[in-house]
Amino acid sequence: MPKSKSPRYVIGVDLGGTNIVVGAMTEDGASDLGTRSEPTRSDQGADAVVERIVRMIELAITEAMAATGAKRAHFVGVGVGAPGPLDRARGVVLTTPNLGWQNFPLRDAISERVQLPVKLDNDANCATLGEWWLGAAKGGRNVVGMTIGTGIGGGLILDGRLYHVSSDIAGEIGHTTIDVTGRRCKCGNYGCLEAYASGPSIAERAREAMHGEHDSIMYTLVDGEMERLTAAIVYDAAKKGDGTALEVVRETARFLGAGIANLLNIFNPDVVVIAGGVTQAGETLFDPLRREVRKRAFAAAVAACRIVPGSLPGNAGVVGAVASFNQQTRGVA
Repeated sequence: MPKSKSPRYVIGVDLGGTNIVVGAMTEDGASDLGTRSEPTRSDQGADAVVERIVRMIELAITEAMAATGAKRAHFVGVGVGAPGPLDRARGVVLTTPNLGWQNFPLRDAISERVQLPVKLDNDANCATLGEWWLGAAKGGRNVVGMTIGTGIGGGLILDGRLYHVSSDIAGEIGHTTIDVTGRRCKCGNYGCLEAYASGPSIAERAREAMHGEHDSIMYTLVDGEMERLTAAIVYDAAKKGDGTALEVVRETARFLGAGIANLLNIFNPDVVVIAGGVTQAGETLFDPLRREVRKRAFAAAVAACRIVPGSLPGNAGVVGAVASFNQQTRGVA
């Protein structure tokens, strides 16, 4: 009887402004061998971040081999999702406000150290692809993905394929303008969606809304140290009924709803999937967000689309990085 073919494995890397998440999966996505996360610590410079990624990749491979009996030769490559804009053909991060990098050859820096093929894609593209391949957007044909964390990223899947277009900029939803005279964004523009609805921006608006007053439970939750306030704490306070936190979340829903309504009118997707820490807010955010979309988008576009939180918390980017590696090397996820 012929021996069964040994499964092949791909390492997925999700590089974010706050954390790096790395995991190993079988090439077909049937088996997830677990993920690990470490702080990005971009203040140490790009080379130190690369060394951290490489160490995490090697550890993921070692642990996967121990768990499965696989050999090093069964690991066929690494998919990396990184903040953009990117030049995928050259494997270069062109610029990323949340890491402070310019024209950094990330793909080759990793590949040379781990001696495996590496494919690079935008981190939000990867999260969208992950949710489409194995998560909440599975079965969708035309999908808009949003990732909300340190920044706001986006990905577009049109007719079942990631949409990159002329220069890999497609899907930069966070840097669409919602207020031409609004807040300054880290990208240098004014009024970007990211300047209002990213995690740090939500926390900043909450601090402003408190006006130095101490009657919000958010003040208690951070022991009076307002620099410790995060979007997750704002969501937690809103769920506890805190009036200030609830208004910040509702305002966030209005900003996101306006941005999503624009996307529905432009792309007419069947799914909008929203991933990242914002999903912790639950229906406190999603209910007013959907109402705002219904107010602003064409009824036919709203009727055709479901707006859902991601179902791969913590590892959508890793799953999508594996899927992106597959698409770039084999043409299929």
